[in-house]
Amino acid sequence: MTRFFRLAAISLTALGLASVAHAQEARNVILMISDGAGMTTWQAASHYRHGGLGREVYDGFDVHVFMTTYSAGREDTGPQGYDVSAAWDDTPAADLFERRNATYPQGFEGYRYLRTRPTDSAAAGTALATGVKVRNGALNFAPDGTRLFHIGQTLAASGGVFGSIADVYWSHATPAAFLAHNTSRQNYEDIGRQIITDQAATVVMGAGHPYFDDNGLPRSGEDADYQYVGGADRWQALSAGEAGWISVDTLEGFEALASGERAIQRGERLIGTAPVSATIRFNRDGEGMDDPLIPTVPDLATMSTGALNALAAQDAPFFLMIEGGAVDWAAHANNLPRLIEEQIGFNLAIEAVVDWVETHSSWEETLIVVTTDHGNGLLLGPDSLDEPFQTVTGQGAGELPLARWHTDGHTNELVPVWAHGAGAEHILTHATQRDDGLAAWGVSEENRIYLDNTALNRALHDALGLEFPN
Repeated sequence: MTRFFRLAAISLTALGLASVAHAQEARNVILMISDGAGMTTWQAASHYRHGGLGREVYDGFDVHVFMTTYSAGREDTGPQGYDVSAAWDDTPAADLFERRNATYPQGFEGYRYLRTRPTDSAAAGTALATGVKVRNGALNFAPDGTRLFHIGQTLAASGGVFGSIADVYWSHATPAAFLAHNTSRQNYEDIGRQIITDQAATVVMGAGHPYFDDNGLPRSGEDADYQYVGGADRWQALSAGEAGWISVDTLEGFEALASGERAIQRGERLIGTAPVSATIRFNRDGEGMDDPLIPTVPDLATMSTGALNALAAQDAPFFLMIEGGAVDWAAHANNLPRLIEEQIGFNLAIEAVVDWVETHSSWEETLIVVTTDHGNGLLLGPDSLDEPFQTVTGQGAGELPLARWHTDGHTNELVPVWAHGAGAEHILTHATQRDDGLAAWGVSEENRIYLDNTALNRALHDALGLEFPN
């Protein structure tokens, strides 16, 4: 049970210049990203878990604003931007929205706009990591080919340490945005090799184990899949302790890191690879939440606590990115039960991180930011083809909310940002734009403000007292 004391959300009118001028800089920043989770995803999970809204630990955070997510587009399209009036346009549209594997009624012009030229996770992750818009698919390379510095590198140059963990493979787009550089997110083996060889991070965790399948069952030798871990040579060196890293790849190992039984020493680097293929939960057999979890795989809360213990042992300021990556995968599949399962798993990780801060650090030195990189699925209410932008309808705790999908792809909607701790006020100073359309999703008037994803990166630099390098 968390001891987090719930505070009222700060509004712009309550924030004075003196508060900004005397904002305390953070020693540590923990950025938590629920990949693909638009505002209604968070609401759907809260309805299922609690029977209502406002009862998650992040609902008590000091800061609650929103964020744009658009990228620099593709080479043939250019950036999308965000237009408030276009995003909430309730003009009926009678045609169809066609995706590669499905077709949806267009519904309203606002739905059309929100499904037009969205970002991907590589570009969105790069914007959060570097403060620069890049083209879809690129990891920490600007459109002109400039190699960008991510925030972990900037902190490390000032004597800090950093890590990046996920519940999908650790060379996937979002965790890789805080670890590596590549012109294409699809170059998993190159990305994995770079992460291992560079030895820049202190902690890396995720799935992608070459010797296990999606159900956590052992693969035969000829079926081993090394693409997510830098290739066979790098994996074998890592496993043998010859790559400059401590390697952990068992449930018992992850649990020992989280409990403190296995202590990482100052100067040691850790890669944890859960004994499962692509993701710790989502790709297992079945379609819903009633299908048994994989008993040999750690959850994201355990991974998060272990990663924080390893970073804290370095006795230096740290930055940690924690991703719930399979929320996005469930949205792509239009799988509401597993979307909620993944989001609840992420929310439990938030609670574990809050407990860690209150036990091993303090809100005076550590900042937690909770957000997503982009929306996915345009999940709305059951009658949202007749009632524009209707939000999901709860049916009580333990019951799936009533909802309707409007795409199986990413969206350009505003996404939520919650923050608490040292330097949280810096986010408010960047949230200078307003979108009252958010009232449709029950957002209170003082929270209908937003900033860009690149501005959130600037706010994190400000909170850490770092000069922006890009």
